[in-house]
Amino acid sequence: MKKIASFTVDHRFIKEKIYISRIDGDITTYDVRMRKPNTDDVMSNALMHSFEHLFATFMRNSSIGEDIIYVGPMGCQTGFYLLVRNACHKDVLSQVKEVLEKISVYDGKMPGASEIECGNYRTLDIEIAKEEALRYLEKIKDQTESDLTYETGEV
Repeated sequence: MKKIASFTVDHRFIKEKIYISRIDGDITTYDVRMRKPNTDDVMSNALMHSFEHLFATFMRNSSIGEDIIYVGPMGCQTGFYLLVRNACHKDVLSQVKEVLEKISVYDGKMPGASEIECGNYRTLDIEIAKEEALRYLEKIKDQTESDLTYETGEV
């Protein structure tokens, strides 16, 4: 069986930052890595779920919102995938940082926080999502579009 692209990346060298995971035609998949893989520091389900509601909503309402294809969690609980059509890497990185800032100070209601809108709305916690946005923004604040490739560990 053919190995999928994300399994060809050496996870021992992944850091808390944003990477270009793959480009398929006009769609770029970004690896929004919020935790270092293979450590005990993974995101709880409540944190991932809460952050997803805010991150997806804010990204879809950003200046690149019309080009957002998908925002969703990684099963390993270390980050999210962000799929963008016709991506300008500089703009995507800028919008992610801007969205993280907006989430960190957001004082509204949690989007999609009802039984009608969400399959597990009772786990949503806006405060932990805001804390995570601020924590992750600190990790990527100085990252530039020239720093979006995976490290290989090679010297």
